[in-house]
Amino acid sequence: MKKCILIPDSFKGNIPAAEVCAIMQRAVQMHFPQAEICAVPAADGGEGTVDAFLQALGGQKVSLSVKGPFFEELPAFYGILPDRTAVIEMAAAAGLPQTGNRKCVEQATTFGVGQMLQHAIAQGCRKIILTLGGSATNDGGCGAAAAMGAVFQKADGTPFVPVGETLGQIAKIDLSALHKKTEGVQICAMCDVTNPLCGKNGAAAVFAPQKGANAEVVGLLDRGLHHLAEVLQRDCKVDILSLPGAGAAGGMGGGMVAFFGSPLQSGIETFLDTIRFDELLHGTDLVFTGEGKLDSQSLGGKVISGVARRTKRAGIPLIAVVGDIEGTTAQAYDAGVSAVFSINRTAVPFRLAKQRSRADLFLTMDNLMRFLKRFAPQF
Repeated sequence: MKKCILIPDSFKGNIPAAEVCAIMQRAVQMHFPQAEICAVPAADGGEGTVDAFLQALGGQKVSLSVKGPFFEELPAFYGILPDRTAVIEMAAAAGLPQTGNRKCVEQATTFGVGQMLQHAIAQGCRKIILTLGGSATNDGGCGAAAAMGAVFQKADGTPFVPVGETLGQIAKIDLSALHKKTEGVQICAMCDVTNPLCGKNGAAAVFAPQKGANAEVVGLLDRGLHHLAEVLQRDCKVDILSLPGAGAAGGMGGGMVAFFGSPLQSGIETFLDTIRFDELLHGTDLVFTGEGKLDSQSLGGKVISGVARRTKRAGIPLIAVVGDIEGTTAQAYDAGVSAVFSINRTAVPFRLAKQRSRADLFLTMDNLMRFLKRFAPQF
């Protein structure tokens, strides 16, 4: 084997993607010491996306202080790649972990996300990738827009920063100052959900209960988002009410489109395009990917499915090494995965299996390498 690419997701709640790469690489090098190994911890927009981009392409992590979910001062970060593209995780400023025990989604803001956007633009970044995942908010992105200069007014003309529970008070929206700040700046959003803004499958109904909302609050938030969409259509001539993905991150998906003109893009496809994965495939003999559990979600826009589409198109075999398999692997093979292997070597509960998962991952890779070296001479 002359060249091998390792591009796994994390084994969530257990092994970070970078460590999965390191374990895989150790096994490959034991049996193919002359092989060129390209290790790329993958990310599809969730926690760790900034680190994944920086590890793949280099660059710097920028630290700053922003407003947290409840307007408190909070340390945050984002990444700047060598080409000055900024990568921002929404959850770094408005994430559920920052709320602690205070689950009041109706009071939470994305203001800090806007501060990160503004900081990146001030650093000369003219392309920004924003990940929509892990949010604690349901403000439709109004906080981020306000931090970037958007003006929201109540019926009496008073300017304010709307949160989920006050979206219904928006009487007028002026985006002129925001548009001046973002002139010449391309902002795209990594988004892997297709939920609409409102209704039974909307942001409030589906995601707000996970953030502490009861039925009454869910209704309030849903009505607020619907009102926001009506005002945006009237004042800004943007229709997000029926837009697939508008309900992502508490309506931030719709807000990114309406306020920033951002396209909503597949997380893994954005990652693969940015790292120029198709170019990395040139001269590659074999690709390994993986994640904690292979299930139906794996093939619906996550890391494995995104990588499989590219390797299938290039005619390069792809092996998925996973913690567990739920259901059949037939869909994975149809998607372009050549083979799937679970690292589970003993039938034990997950709480026990996770304690031996690193060793089991290495032993599974070691077995695969032994087989390939002996019985697959093309490698």
